[in-house]
Amino acid sequence: LFLDEVGDIPLELQSKLLRVLQEKEFERLGGTRTLRVDVRVVAATNRDLAQMVEDRTFRSDLYYRLNVFPVVVPPLRERAGDIPLLVRYFAQKHARRMDRHIESIPADDMEALARYHWPGNVRELENLIERAVILSRGPALHVPLPEDRLSGDAPASSAAVTLEAAEREHIL
Repeated sequence: LFLDEVGDIPLELQSKLLRVLQEKEFERLGGTRTLRVDVRVVAATNRDLAQMVEDRTFRSDLYYRLNVFPVVVPPLRERAGDIPLLVRYFAQKHARRMDRHIESIPADDMEALARYHWPGNVRELENLIERAVILSRGPALHVPLPEDRLSGDAPASSAAVTLEAAEREHIL
């Protein structure tokens, strides 16, 4: 059983999850029978669960039950070397699905992608590459974002953005 964003589970539900993990049983909402389960659990979060335990926003017993074999995966911004491999993989995946043919990715675009800080992590990268596959004409993949966004710099003041530019960005 994969539990995504386990750090977002409200305290009142954490006790129910703990019961399932410890006792291997639960009752359905409105049900009268106790159901048994036999599952292995993989839980993921981008939150600091140890800090949440200290802050009393996450149950310590559930934390220790889930923390049997922690696997820490650093964010994409700390793995810039993975970006070219991921870009190629996602470009081919989406090109194949859309019956498109992508042969190359310009070096300037690849460098810009490596410089970006990726707050949305791998999901953001995949969505950007899918958009690039859709918008690219010909065999070269062109990333459709302004250079200032990909450079990791803070975006310009919204007051300086024209209505036409805002509409274009929204459409893209």
